[in-house]
Amino acid sequence: MSDGSDKRTGGAVTADDVAALAGVSRWTVGRAFKADASISKKSREKVMAAAEELGYVPDLLAASLASDRSNLVALLVDDFINPHKLMMMEALTRSLRKAGWDTLLVNTLDEEDTSAALLNASQRRVDAAVLIGSRFSDQVLTTALGARRVRKLIVFARYSENPDTISICCDDEAAMGTIAQYVIDKNYRRPLFLAGPQTQSAHLMRKETFARDWQTRMGTAPDIVAVPAYDPNLAYDAVARHLRTQPAGQQPDILVCENDALAMGAVDAIRHAFGLRVPQDIAVTGFDDVPQAQNPHYRLTTYRQPLTEMAEGLVAVLKGDADGEALDRFQGALVQRESA
Repeated sequence: MSDGSDKRTGGAVTADDVAALAGVSRWTVGRAFKADASISKKSREKVMAAAEELGYVPDLLAASLASDRSNLVALLVDDFINPHKLMMMEALTRSLRKAGWDTLLVNTLDEEDTSAALLNASQRRVDAAVLIGSRFSDQVLTTALGARRVRKLIVFARYSENPDTISICCDDEAAMGTIAQYVIDKNYRRPLFLAGPQTQSAHLMRKETFARDWQTRMGTAPDIVAVPAYDPNLAYDAVARHLRTQPAGQQPDILVCENDALAMGAVDAIRHAFGLRVPQDIAVTGFDDVPQAQNPHYRLTTYRQPLTEMAEGLVAVLKGDADGEALDRFQGALVQRESA
């Protein structure tokens, strides 16, 4: 198939070189490298064979300048100790890649780092920045949007009241209503709610919803303990401290945890710090249904978020097929196991 020239040792290979070798137009070469382009299978195969022989790869930056779209999405994550973040990234990258978007992953360490990461994303002309975590504030969101640093700013798996962001998340109020009803139906009467970081810019409605529903249905306010990160070790220490302060016979009969990472720390504290049984002495519920929730040591009753549907909602926003409405009301499902 080679025409005798060796472009691989004589400078950069161009789309014109590929077109000449494949016997197609330069326009056809460009379309062959677009996931959603209309091109015959035969033509695409000819282009790809020529590109492989010549060692050609398209200039993505030049293509993005020409089309005003980079096909790149920045994922800003700040909480890798939480196993649910890995599940989110798997669902997001799978759906995005299938739809023709690549991802730029940024581990944001704090609020200041998040602001710098958004600036960096804008310099790379990403089509959207997706915030997955809790270490960002209203000021960061306002600055990023006011400076037009990113085209779309999306908060994933949390709800933001900023009108210029798009929230893609599970319906926390419906989910916690389901959990509250389950706890009541199982005849638990002394719940302790274990919450995570109390952020303002983008938050979960789990603690507020459970407390409100419990007060409405049972006439009492549940005890609440919060930790600054979704860290099982912090949950272990917080639960141990709380249980030590409770008189015999007045300890909680169930711990309702804001996510599975906290629930696993709670189970460990109940068993190893006090020698109690789960669920016979104190039951535990989680939220997210991470893979570890099925582990025989935990067997967590939890709530599974519809991550695939949420990721597809993000793709719809990028394609312009959705404007953000109803993307904060995804419905998950309660998963019952032996912990409660």
